[in-house]
Amino acid sequence: MTTKDSETVGAPNFDVPDYLNYSEDHVWVDSSVDPLVLGITAYAAEELGDLVFVDLPKQGTRVEAGDEIAELESSKAVEPLISPVSGTVAYVNNDVAQDPSIVNNDPYGEGWILKVTPDDDEPELLDAEEYLKVTKQ
Repeated sequence: MTTKDSETVGAPNFDVPDYLNYSEDHVWVDSSVDPLVLGITAYAAEELGDLVFVDLPKQGTRVEAGDEIAELESSKAVEPLISPVSGTVAYVNNDVAQDPSIVNNDPYGEGWILKVTPDDDEPELLDAEEYLKVTKQ
C-alpha cells in the first residue's frame, strides 16, 4: 500500500508508513514535498467503510489547523476531514471526487485528498509509532 520504499509499522489490517506524519484525527501528511500532501489513513478508511462521496474544498481555499476542510461520506457515516496544518489548498484530487473507492483501495498513494501550501509554522504531528498508539485507544 505504500508509495515509497519504507518500513511500515502496522497491525494486521492496516499500514502506517513511517515516512509520513499523522494527526490524531487520522489524517496523514507527507511533509517531504511542497506543497504538503494530505490524505486519510488506512485505519480511517477501514473504519469508515466504502466511501461513496468526497466533498473537496476549492483550490485556493485558506485553511487553519483544526478546520473541517472536506467531507467523507461512506455507507456507514459522514465524517469531516480535519486539517492538521494551516495554509492554502494548492491542489485537490478530483479523481477521488469522481471515484471515492480510490481512497479505500490506495489511501497512501492515488487516494491522496489534497495538497496544502503550508504557513511557516510547523504543525504538531505524530510519527508512525505515536499514531499507532492512537489507533489502539
